[in-house]
Amino acid sequence: MKILGIDPGFERLGIAVLEKNKSEKKERVIFSECFKTSAKLNFSLRLNLIGEEVKKIIKEHKPEVFAIETLFLNTNQKTAMRVAEARGVMVYEASRAGIKIFEASPLQIKIATTGYGRANKEQVKKMVEMLINNPERGSEESQRKAAYDGSDDELDAIAIALTAFAHLKPKPANFF
Repeated sequence: MKILGIDPGFERLGIAVLEKNKSEKKERVIFSECFKTSAKLNFSLRLNLIGEEVKKIIKEHKPEVFAIETLFLNTNQKTAMRVAEARGVMVYEASRAGIKIFEASPLQIKIATTGYGRANKEQVKKMVEMLINNPERGSEESQRKAAYDGSDDELDAIAIALTAFAHLKPKPANFF
């Protein structure tokens, strides 16, 4: 199964595509990036660029699931509204492509990756790096594919995809 994880934003957008085959123990990062838009651009153009990037990633990697973090309301309402608009563009592109959409809150993501809902960023990072199979930068495989390089936005996108894998995992046949 392939899952596209998105950490929504309009200035910085975390994107990660993870894959797991039945023969593999860990999810594998096959693509990740931090997509950025310039504050000098008109907001509507920034939304268009975000939509085009998500559409391109969907077309290139053909994920079965689109996993995105639910909006966390902070004190800056203008920023929250802008992120909500950008998030809407991303969900729209996934919906247009006919992909199953999975949404998770920050609490659900922390629980799925660390087992603790109040985990800090460093704890999440440490667990995500343990949970994934990630080609080393500079290796032949990473030269063919962009792999996670440590940015917080990419890390969050990977954590969101891992959360989707955990929630969408088939239950054992004898599970009551």
